[in-house]
Amino acid sequence: MAGDVPYTASIQLLEEPRLLKLKKTFVSKFKSTPKFYARAPGRVNLIGEHIDYCGYAVLPMAIEQDILIAAEPLSIPVIHLANTNSSYLDFSTNANDIEINRTKPLWHNYFLCGFKGIKEHCSLDCPSGMNCLIEGTIPPSSGLSSSSALVCCAGLATLMANGKSLPKVELAELCSKSERYIGTEGGGMDQSICFLAEKGTAKLIEFNPLKATDVRLPEGAAFVIANSCVAMNKAATSHFNIRVMECRLATKLLAKSKGLDWKATTKLQDVQVKLKLSLEEMLAVVEEVFHPEPYSIEEIGGNLGISLKELRAEILSQNTQDVTTFKLYQRAKHVYSEAARVLQFKKICTEAPDDAVQLLGDLMNQSHASCKDLYECSCPELNQLVDICLQFGAVGSRLTGAGWGGCTVSMVPMDKLEKFLANVKEAYYKNSDHMLALEENSLFATNPGGGAMIFLEA
Repeated sequence: MAGDVPYTASIQLLEEPRLLKLKKTFVSKFKSTPKFYARAPGRVNLIGEHIDYCGYAVLPMAIEQDILIAAEPLSIPVIHLANTNSSYLDFSTNANDIEINRTKPLWHNYFLCGFKGIKEHCSLDCPSGMNCLIEGTIPPSSGLSSSSALVCCAGLATLMANGKSLPKVELAELCSKSERYIGTEGGGMDQSICFLAEKGTAKLIEFNPLKATDVRLPEGAAFVIANSCVAMNKAATSHFNIRVMECRLATKLLAKSKGLDWKATTKLQDVQVKLKLSLEEMLAVVEEVFHPEPYSIEEIGGNLGISLKELRAEILSQNTQDVTTFKLYQRAKHVYSEAARVLQFKKICTEAPDDAVQLLGDLMNQSHASCKDLYECSCPELNQLVDICLQFGAVGSRLTGAGWGGCTVSMVPMDKLEKFLANVKEAYYKNSDHMLALEENSLFATNPGGGAMIFLEA
């Protein structure tokens, strides 16, 4: 088992105050002791936003903030879930009858996604029940992947409780699919970095097939995460899934315009591969094929030669059925330009020129501008926070995660870090409604952390 996932480590709880505290709370809650602990980290995407579900590589790193689960397998098929955060209510259900609420997803639904994914993938007819106590240090709805970390942590705990194992690449892909039970049409970056992360290095994550390559970040610069304090739950709104559909529709129209089999072409990367063009050449194709004005659903159907009924049934997702206009030019232009920036970012890290920090900062700034203007996934608070970070010494700053709220990530020279943190704290948090949120997880420098793990008490 240990060779399949970065699986098991023996640990002295006395030397891990957080785990020891979690154990004591578990004992108090369930009147029994946990048999193991699962950990899954959050992540920050350094560059490559909204392109994983289009087939393109992204460049995230795991952060030190995480989800922890203290777990005890049960001989009866019942799942009892509790959270150390009292605002998340206890939940119990039959392990053989998992129902996931897609309309108003509560915290426990993300756990159930991970559980259900493992149950079905491993054909568990009689899955082990569990007592689980969950604790998280990732700020929720902040773009740092707290929900995906919970899905991954639950999947890992379910595997362990049922005595199963999977290679970590397979586990990452499985957890990515499992999160779709809740209605989020994501692309797999969050789950991939969660399992494939290694301490000390960011990763270039490529898809189809899934592959992770080390990317050594330049010395002399820190990455600082700042929470805008605007919450964004991508499963509870349609913003995210509309963008996924716009990219899908752009794919179909590009493929049709170039004489490709558009029904068999699902991602923007597929078009590039089939046309054998560079990303720069694809940007020229976007300019040639699309008009900048939004496309009506009727115009899209007419271009594809299908009825609106067919379009809705065969292409649109369940929660985008009522959308009537789509911005195809802007979304495709963002995706192809952002995909090029990711490759350029990795190249600079690999070649390490003298001005690497400035060059990487420029790419981050270009990325934010594209997210703001072409993908329209920013918000006034994120834009304000990016401006403040650049004003106080960041060489690059951008939104990270889905957007519409959540966090920024900034690249800051080490010699400016202390002053930067103090100034951003003063400018954004002290002079706004965000004072209450200025706890340890609202503004922090972070290093690349390790991936998901199981801990057994030594």
